[in-house]
Amino acid sequence: MKLIKATQEDIPLIQELARRSWENAYAGILSGEQMEYMLSTMYSATEIGAHLQNPRYHYYLIRDENNHSFEGFIGYENGYEEKTTKLHRIYLVPESKGKGIGKYGLEFLKEKAAGYGDERIILNVNKYNPARNFYESQGFSVYGEGVFDIGSGFVMDDYLMEFFIEKQAD
Repeated sequence: MKLIKATQEDIPLIQELARRSWENAYAGILSGEQMEYMLSTMYSATEIGAHLQNPRYHYYLIRDENNHSFEGFIGYENGYEEKTTKLHRIYLVPESKGKGIGKYGLEFLKEKAAGYGDERIILNVNKYNPARNFYESQGFSVYGEGVFDIGSGFVMDDYLMEFFIEKQAD
């Protein structure tokens, strides 16, 4: 596995990977209308482009070097809150799940967050998304819940999860 920093030229690939992942992950959770709305707003070229212009927001493509395919991506923001990195998105294409790729991505994120001096990683996960179990298996725990209005009559009904980065002894 290799994580490659995404650029403006990678926006169409990020959009394709998001769609492939979402169509599988959210098929039984979100209505088709909400999924299309979220993909068209959260993954518009304008939105991703703005993220890529933000020096604290990072996208990395996850590439399988064995078969030269892109398996997913991760998007996070360091300094989101004091000493906190926020994992905004980590998505894998359906055929790559269960291969340790998500774990690899989270380990990468933990190292990056520690490198920024952040002590905590937070994320939101849909209450009905089985990914919650994956995050818990990687040391994250639920610290709250939230219902977020995302426009056009849609909401995100999420658990708020956190992971504390162990400080390394000098």
